[in-house]
Amino acid sequence: MVRIKIDNMLEKNGFSSEKPVKKDVLKSENFNIVRIYLKKGQEIKPHPEPYAVFFLVLEGKGLFTGKEEKFELTTNDGLFIKANEIRGIKCLENMIVLGIQDGH
Repeated sequence: MVRIKIDNMLEKNGFSSEKPVKKDVLKSENFNIVRIYLKKGQEIKPHPEPYAVFFLVLEGKGLFTGKEEKFELTTNDGLFIKANEIRGIKCLENMIVLGIQDGH
């Protein structure tokens, strides 16, 4: 067992006016947890990844692309995307997203 102290999940100093920012919360052999900061208008273009991921919007609003669908998510909404499926995010309001990735 490992106890981890995590700073404020809604920490505001992670935003960049230039591009989305990904900050590691926890890395392990089995899964990774990251916080993703996006300012309004920023985008992570749709692309496949070799791992499954669960996105949880901690704050804000965005358009999430999965396979052939688009979902508008807001605070406290979540989305699971399987490994090798297309995923992307277009930020509609400044947004902080928690991403939980499987370890593959």
